[in-house]
Amino acid sequence: QVQLVESGGGLVQAGDSLSLSCAASGSTFSRKPMGWFRQAPGKGREFVAAFIWKSCSTYYGDSVKGRFAISRDSAENTVYLQMNSLKPEDTAVYYCAARQRPYYSSDYYYTRTDDYDDWGQGTQVTVSS
Repeated sequence: QVQLVESGGGLVQAGDSLSLSCAASGSTFSRKPMGWFRQAPGKGREFVAAFIWKSCSTYYGDSVKGRFAISRDSAENTVYLQMNSLKPEDTAVYYCAARQRPYYSSDYYYTRTDDYDDWGQGTQVTVSS
């Protein structure tokens, strides 16, 4: 069981950068897939990025490829989302997620909400035009 707390959200202008943090407690997230999702009003929760320890790989949603980067600090049990070239359409509540169940396979990227077991409370990111 992992408790997740996101931070770093706020109000920025289009073209700016912002870094989000997700602090884990209760259990280490070493060797556990971690993900970022976002949800705008009236929309479903959208996949943003995933970090898969087993394959040492990252994967990104089409809307953020080339602009966002996921990383982790295992020593401090923290995962980050670096957001660059922000656009108004990036405005959403951003959620950190952790998987507790075994891996499905070595080449799966965990892009669905049902792939994860623990979620943070979310942090608001607002990008003005």
